[in-house]
Formats: sequence, structure tokens, C-alpha cells
Amino acid sequence: MQQLSPTQYGSPSAEGERLELIDALRGFALAGVLLVNLSSFTLYAFLDDAARAALPTAGFDRVADAIESLLVEEKAITLFSMLFGLGFALQLERAQTRGSAGSRLYLRRIGVLLLFGVIHSYLFWWGDILLIYALMGLLLVLCRKLSSRALLLLGLSVALVLPALIEPWMEALLEGMPAQDTVERANLAAFSSPHWTTALAQNMVFSNWAYVVWWDVWPFVFGRFLLGYWAGRAGLLQRPEVHRETLNRLFIATTIVGAAATGFGYFEESLETNISAFAGQPGLALLRIILRAGPLALGVAYAAGFALLFLHASCRRYLRALAPVGRMALTNYLLQTAVCLSVFYGAGLGVGPRYGLVGILSAWIVLFGAQIFFSRWWLSRYRFGPMEWLWRSLTYARRQPLKLIA
Repeated sequence: MQQLSPTQYGSPSAEGERLELIDALRGFALAGVLLVNLSSFTLYAFLDDAARAALPTAGFDRVADAIESLLVEEKAITLFSMLFGLGFALQLERAQTRGSAGSRLYLRRIGVLLLFGVIHSYLFWWGDILLIYALMGLLLVLCRKLSSRALLLLGLSVALVLPALIEPWMEALLEGMPAQDTVERANLAAFSSPHWTTALAQNMVFSNWAYVVWWDVWPFVFGRFLLGYWAGRAGLLQRPEVHRETLNRLFIATTIVGAAATGFGYFEESLETNISAFAGQPGLALLRIILRAGPLALGVAYAAGFALLFLHASCRRYLRALAPVGRMALTNYLLQTAVCLSVFYGAGLGVGPRYGLVGILSAWIVLFGAQIFFSRWWLSRYRFGPMEWLWRSLTYARRQPLKLIA
């Protein structure tokens, strides 16, 4: 790589600028993301109802699946996305103080992440989020001059209102796309195959299908990025001791809203059928907004609650163990793909979904536990995780120092 002077693209922020709470919270979010993703990694998500019922763990699976759906699904990625948005926001704010050089640095950083996302998504795992994060990170540039109030309102509108309004038109536009059950059967067959080329070909097909059919992931992420930007501007997680009262009120309010909206979801079919207020497109749009508010509010509640616990020394002692995982979030996220494909796909060990959610929970405990110890060991010797080091080196177009100075 070309050697550039620090004044051309800026220089990396000092290690001391890292905030332990944000790193620990990111590690917590990554634990939830892994638990949710394991359903797809193990191919359990692609089994039909009959195949799931035939598993020896079926009784346990039904209960565990309901708990995971209630507490983790969509909430973990909400938290992870808001933290990515907060991180991008802090970088964007720093870039603005550096002028054009800082802006170029930010764009280079996003460009490298986009490259990682394209490689990860199309060559390894269709469930990649890095590509979407990179593209949404570019959109944040357009919002840098908005007021904090505007960021908050726009974030809520994009996350909740926009998908509800355009969903009827998207459903009509996507009528010609292959049905989800058809695609999932093809996934199960290809990813169970002992040939990597078969899995790779289907992975590319499914990536393209998912980016289009699951279109709502784009406003899902961007809305949360904007909310993370707002939180970063307010300093909620950078200075939690100053904002303790705000965090406390936020935790209470979002817990109530999240619980109510989530409970509402259990009666969705009955509400659509029996309550006239939810009849027709305006009523359905309102119902969709309420349902989308559940995971968003609970994700915010998790963040606020975690921050409040972190302010207590007795809790911080344990929660800070997650900080090394969060500092190496990119490395750990990609490692999860490498390990899981090697264990569960047919071209690897071929374990597959045979152990149901018992296998998923066991894999989650073992893998994430190993990542806690690995991250701590690595960062006791090196300044950055391996992929974080590569990301920074490519961003600054020069090799960054990796080893800690004794």
C-alpha cells in the first residue's frame, strides 16, 4: 500500500479514546446477533414445520424459539445497528472538523467496509449485514447538517412509518419473485451439499433474492443509524453518568412501549379481522407501525438498561468482560461465519440442523464463550483485532502498527 502522510488522510484516533461502555454494549449486541444467526447457519431456519416436528428436540425447540423471538430476534440487530450508526456518527463528526481530508477519510472507511461486505455476502454468507451498513453509512453523510431533533424524528419515521406506507406497493412489485418456501428448500439442499461450489452458487442467488424481497431491512437499518447518530450527538453513551436521569426515563418509556407493542403482535390476526379501525390500508399501516415499534423500543431499552447497569461498579465488573469482544466486533462477526459454515454446512463437518435449538444454544455458548477469551487474549498483545487492523490499514492507505509496545 502507498505510504501517505498523516496530513493527507488524517491519523488514527488514540487508543485512549475508546469508550468501554460502548465496546461492552457492542459485545452484548454481537452475542444476540450470533444467537439469531445460528438459526440460519445451522440450516434450522430452512426446515419446514414437518421436519422441525420430527426432530428429537422438537418440544424444547418450540419453547426456546418463542423465548428467542420474544427477547432477542430483531432486538439484537436493532442494538447492533444503532451502535454502528453511533460509531459512524462519531467518525463523521470528527471528519467534519478535519475538513475535506476528514471527509475523504470517512468515505475511504466506508468504501473498505463495502468491499468486506460484498466479499462476505456473495462468497460466504447471504446473511451479511456489512454491505447494508456501508451503503447506509454513505447516506448518513447527507444528514450531517440536520439538527438533533430532525435526526430523531427522521430516524423514527424511516424505521417505523416509511416501511408501513410503502409495503402495499412493494408486495405488488414483488409478486413475480420466487416464493420464500421454494427458495428455502433450495437453500437447504445446496447448503447441505458436500460441494462448496454448490453452496456458493446458491448463496449468490439467495443474496440477490434477499436484498430485494426483504427490502424492509434497508429502512430498518437506516432508521436505527439515524437514532444512533442522535444518541451520539447527545453523548448518551459517551457520558452516561451525566445522562443517568435521561437514560432512566428512556429505559422506562421504551420498556413500556416495547412490551405493549410486542404484546399487540400476538393479536395481529384477530385485530385485522375483528376491529374496524384496522380495516383497509390506513388501518393496516397503523398496525404495521405499532408492530415495528416493538423491537425498536426494546432494542433502545436494552441499550439504556445496559448503560444504567454499567454505572454500578458491581455490575460493571462483569459487563466489562464483553468489551474486548466489542472492540473486535468486525473480526468476531466474520469469525462466526467462518466457524459456523465449517461446522454446520455440508461442505464442512455437515452437522446441520439435526440437534435443533439445543444444538443452536450449545453452539452459541461454546462459540461466544471462546470469543470472549480469544478477544481478551488477543488485545492483551495487539492494539486491534486482525480485521480491524486491516480495515484501518486500508483506510489510511498505510500499514498500521499492530503489536502493543511493552
